Amino acid sequence: MQLTSPSRREFLSLTAAGSLLAAGISYAGQASPLLSEKTQPHTPPPRVAHYQLLNVRLEEGFERDGNDVIATRTALYDITVKEGKFAAIEPAGKARNAALPQWDANGALLLPRTRDMHIHLDKTFYGGPWQAPRPRQGKTIMDMIAREQVLIPQLLPTSQARAEAIIGLLHSKGTTEARSHCNIDPVSGLKSLEHLKLALANHPQFPCEIVAFPQHGLLHSKVDGLMREAMQMGVEFVGGLDPTNVDGAMQASLDAMFQIALDFQRGVDIHLHETSPSGVAAIQYMIDTIAKNPQLKGKVTLSHGFALATLEGKALDQMIAGMAEQQMSVASTIPIGKLTMPLPQLQAAGITVMTGTDSVIDHWSPFGSGSMLEKANVYAQLYRGSDEFGLSRALHIATGGILPLSNQGERQWPQLDDEASMMLVEASCSAEAVARISPVRATFQRGLPVFSA
Repeated sequence: MQLTSPSRREFLSLTAAGSLLAAGISYAGQASPLLSEKTQPHTPPPRVAHYQLLNVRLEEGFERDGNDVIATRTALYDITVKEGKFAAIEPAGKARNAALPQWDANGALLLPRTRDMHIHLDKTFYGGPWQAPRPRQGKTIMDMIAREQVLIPQLLPTSQARAEAIIGLLHSKGTTEARSHCNIDPVSGLKSLEHLKLALANHPQFPCEIVAFPQHGLLHSKVDGLMREAMQMGVEFVGGLDPTNVDGAMQASLDAMFQIALDFQRGVDIHLHETSPSGVAAIQYMIDTIAKNPQLKGKVTLSHGFALATLEGKALDQMIAGMAEQQMSVASTIPIGKLTMPLPQLQAAGITVMTGTDSVIDHWSPFGSGSMLEKANVYAQLYRGSDEFGLSRALHIATGGILPLSNQGERQWPQLDDEASMMLVEASCSAEAVARISPVRATFQRGLPVFSA
């Protein structure tokens, strides 16, 4: 965390807020604190099971003007990590143990780790030479599948290395766990899955669920047998894709997907891009199928689900109520476009909403950064969260619901014995981290550092 020299912004912060920083207290209304007042060589965090992080900035509470939250109060702490958990949280300088390895965070803000719950690690241009997607105008999803049938054999020889490169990217953005969709198709067979599993085996500090994804259509590409083989290889979720637009038979496609899940007692995570009435019908059919098969309750994720954005009023309320009753979850990339996903309404009904990168850079899109802070930023923009309170709440979409402060402004994370999966960011508070997509300085999974800048 030691920096060789302050940036202009950090220098201005020091001159404007020197007295408060000296006391270890800051407010979000001010610029981010200087991370290091001394020129020191960079040293990585200790890779041991028991150590101390010094001068870590934690959120203490909200500052209010009447009923309005106008700032976030923070203070510096020394944190002891032992066996992957928070073992002690003390005011800075009060309980340091010289017998333990120590690492100075220099005032960086501690936030929960983030989760990327919809990404494709198995097919990517990342880690290779620059390559933009081909023009999409006038192309259908079937055209894209045809393009992929040519491209996948070209990507397979480097797919493991490129998956590992994306894992490194995600770590650098504060993400320590993910859910990756993996192609199961006639072109690659199970090779993409084999390569992905090898990549993940090389990164045990990156827990990742895998979805067997029939990208070329479960029925259209006749991969039911391959999907079942994938389940036997330990894949956690059965995937699906646009049962009407790709497979041409909504009920038959969804029935086949659900049957695999039932036969192997797995969860489901289906890509549903359809915005026509067929997309609405597919969601309703999924709700009805779960109701008839209670063992699926709480185990089905709707990825994208753009058809929900076509509904309003009573129709939307009824669909959301059905999804909530069956404990469905939603994975959304928080798209910006003509249709706005009703994510707050879903969450208000108790539906878990997750987010993810989807594509970092591939033949579908070149725009993925791998940053879940960026996704929280977009969430705040779309759903009118530009104030201190709204920005701080938007962080939940990136962390799986974990927030440093409760809605009442009481510190709820970190607590003693919580898992020490976390990131240190160059920000004064959660609101600034979300609004400015602040740089991540270090990432830890169960107490072990997996990235440091």
